[in-house]
Amino acid sequence: MANFSPALFGYGALLLLLATCLATRTEQVRLGIACAALLALPAAVIHSQVGYALLLLAILVVNGVLAARSWLHDAAIRFSPEEQALRALHLADLGAVSVRRLIDQGHWITAKRGEVLIRENHAAPSLFYLAEGRALIQRDGAEVGTLTDGALIGEATVLDGAHATGTVTLTTNARLWFVPAAALRAYLAANPDIAAGLHQGFARALRGKLASANTRIADMPPLS
Repeated sequence: MANFSPALFGYGALLLLLATCLATRTEQVRLGIACAALLALPAAVIHSQVGYALLLLAILVVNGVLAARSWLHDAAIRFSPEEQALRALHLADLGAVSVRRLIDQGHWITAKRGEVLIRENHAAPSLFYLAEGRALIQRDGAEVGTLTDGALIGEATVLDGAHATGTVTLTTNARLWFVPAAALRAYLAANPDIAAGLHQGFARALRGKLASANTRIADMPPLS
């Protein structure tokens, strides 16, 4: 203990602040700042720097209270089982408040077999989440894939309005959540923090579809 330096608390606090810069959610940033202030506080006390210690204490209390309030607010938000599944699969990068607000922009419906959700060479009218059911993807009239429970539909083009490369048709009765493309774009433009998290969910969905397509191609018999 004789060689212990209080400056180590300050270095630790700086490292913690550096790690906090990588956080993506507001409550994580607030908690990181509070913890950094707590770590730096002993050095100020040891050196009898009263003003510095009071400032660190204020930073600790303010950010700790704000982080706790945010978590309590999140804990009070409730999701239905199908909303919870949507959140876990595609919205895991967003806080509970952001997920609740995003889901509330859309609608839950029961759709019938044979309904066309997206048409080839047309802009996707909505972003769809297939909670239950199956859908067929066709390109130039040929089957190129299928979608099942948990799939996002339209995520590749709904934000930029580009034309879809395939037609998606329900092959069973289905339970869907959807949000119209124009409403989604307007909402994300006003909430760029939510847009960042949603893009990550879209990227995961597209990677999953690519992996499924590669498996499908690998399982096809060789050309004679």
